[in-house]
Amino acid sequence: QLQLVDSGGGLVQPGGSLRLSCAASGFTLDYYAIGWFRQAPGKEREGVSCISASGASTNYADSVKGRFTISRDNAKNTVYLQMNSLKPEDTADYYCAASRRFTRGCILLGGLFGSWGQGTQVTVSS
Repeated sequence: QLQLVDSGGGLVQPGGSLRLSCAASGFTLDYYAIGWFRQAPGKEREGVSCISASGASTNYADSVKGRFTISRDNAKNTVYLQMNSLKPEDTADYYCAASRRFTRGCILLGGLFGSWGQGTQVTVSS
């Protein structure tokens, strides 16, 4: 059974950093693009970042460019989202998801991703 486990969320002050992890079990991530999505209370889900299966291509939402970095370690079967300079508006539940629909690159559309993690909560507050 394909399973993604996302972790690393927590409470952080504005300007702080967190690193989210997305670990796979039951399958290897090597052939999957991985996306991070978030959903704040009362708001629609939005794409944050994604990384291609090869790791050669990444994509970021404008709201996080220059602050967030996505990376993958296929040896550890894990994808990371390093979040720096966090803002209160980054507060949300964050989910990772996997997709084999992309031949190259990735697109931040949730409907193109299949397996989803259970989510990890990020709260940015002083």
